[in-house]
Amino acid sequence: MIEYTEEEHFKGLNFNKTPQTFKTYEYCKFEDCNISNFDLSSIKFISFEFLNCDLSNAKIADTFFQECNFDNCKLIGLQFDTCNPFGFENSFTNCQLDHCNFYQMNLTNCSFIESRLKNVDFSEANLSKIKIRNCDLDQAKFEFTKLLNTDLRASYNFNIDPENNQLKGSRFSSQELAGLLLKYGLRID
Repeated sequence: MIEYTEEEHFKGLNFNKTPQTFKTYEYCKFEDCNISNFDLSSIKFISFEFLNCDLSNAKIADTFFQECNFDNCKLIGLQFDTCNPFGFENSFTNCQLDHCNFYQMNLTNCSFIESRLKNVDFSEANLSKIKIRNCDLDQAKFEFTKLLNTDLRASYNFNIDPENNQLKGSRFSSQELAGLLLKYGLRID
């Protein structure tokens, strides 16, 4: 088994038909790859780019994602809380992250831009000082979440209880402020 590869561009691979055998990928790129339902456990992705890839329901126990960019990817059902937290510094742009789990994770070096985050669990996570811009947060779970100085402008469909989450300094679009008051049953016109 080859353990390490760097500066490679992999395009159009289907991991379920031709599994990869590398344990560490550094400065590489996966483009238009199907990695869904594949076991990526303990693999290291360092300074890596995923473009137009489907990683839905992949197993990521103890997987390293360090300085990775996910662009236009499908990441449904990933249990990020099981991956290795060391150096978890990733950006998600135009991605679908429905049903992902970030429970108790430190996401202070991440960003979520123009992405769908339906039914995502951010409970007890630290999202301080990050950008969650123009994202659909329908049914996303925020319980005892740190959102200090977080930029949530243009994000929508969220329900964040200010009494159970830390929100000091966070930025919201004025038209979406109702998402902070839902528990009170107010009608806002």
